[in-house]
Amino acid sequence: MTPLFGFLLPLFVYALVLALHLVVPARRVDGYVRDAATGRPLRYRLNGLAVAAITVALYVLAARRGLVAWDLFWTWRWHAAAGACVVGLVFTLAIVLSAPRRGALAADLYLGRRDNPQRAGVDAKMFLYLAGAVMLELNVVSFAAHHLLAHPADPSPGVLLYAVLFTFFVAEYLTFEEVHLYTYDFFAERVGFKLGWGCLVFYPFFYCIGLWATAARPNPHTPRPLLALAVALFFGGWMLSRGANLQKYLFKTAPDRRLFGLLAPVTVAAGGKQLLCSGFWRLSRHINYLGEIAMAVGLTLALGWPAAPLPWLYPIYYLVLLVPRQHADDRRCAAKYGALWDEYCRRVPYRIVPWIY
Repeated sequence: MTPLFGFLLPLFVYALVLALHLVVPARRVDGYVRDAATGRPLRYRLNGLAVAAITVALYVLAARRGLVAWDLFWTWRWHAAAGACVVGLVFTLAIVLSAPRRGALAADLYLGRRDNPQRAGVDAKMFLYLAGAVMLELNVVSFAAHHLLAHPADPSPGVLLYAVLFTFFVAEYLTFEEVHLYTYDFFAERVGFKLGWGCLVFYPFFYCIGLWATAARPNPHTPRPLLALAVALFFGGWMLSRGANLQKYLFKTAPDRRLFGLLAPVTVAAGGKQLLCSGFWRLSRHINYLGEIAMAVGLTLALGWPAAPLPWLYPIYYLVLLVPRQHADDRRCAAKYGALWDEYCRRVPYRIVPWIY
């Protein structure tokens, strides 16, 4: 295999994901976003978990038969990241420049011009998140495999735990695809460099920065209490994030139903509009963001190198991403709901972290 092969690896993966997304049986569901022309909800193909499972299974089968190395994506990680950058840039130029202008060119390239582009039954946002998730999982599997190959006699339980938790993270996200159709990215963002390059490059190659930094290192013999703390933080964050998103999804699709049969929806309402302020959403206005940050901290600690700086870039990224997003979302809601939003903020005063922020 040559450097050109490594450079083209992401293109092969993304093309395979697109082909599988089109041919693997899928559920067809209505989303939250409505078509501006018809007023009807946009329709989505949902088969992400099956597509990811098939892709990873093909990789594992090829490795077991000796057709590719188990640590293929580790060996060519820098070439693959460079290739993904080119794919992300080409995608950005193609989807932005083919659409009518909305503002300054630089802003259009970064934020995008199209809100929810769909073609031939494929939604651009859904495909981007699916392609990024599959590439991320392949990186996690391959990077962990490299660690096992490099240290067969004494592998780090932290690296293996990290790989298991990240695999759960990816599989869980793809299991709840329908829920994510009701999240900020789908109803508030356009498709440009931020989303396109972010999903094709940043998501699959940066999210696993912890393994970039530690997969080649020996076992640090992490104390078990630290690993237990990492697992607790990860699943505590997952319960906050997933619980909050499920509650919001249920409220938007079946507003009178109780979450888990227990949590009755309580709202503030005026003028035919209502905002949820019970259950998870009584704790803070963006409690799901706190869950995402806690999961990232748990993953970082799971590696067993708490003093290593590079793995901490992952939770720091969430802070940099989600705090400005919270401000932007609050401004959007204030403009949309007016006095109702003021009453909601009085009921739920904390932005992300209950009793602190």
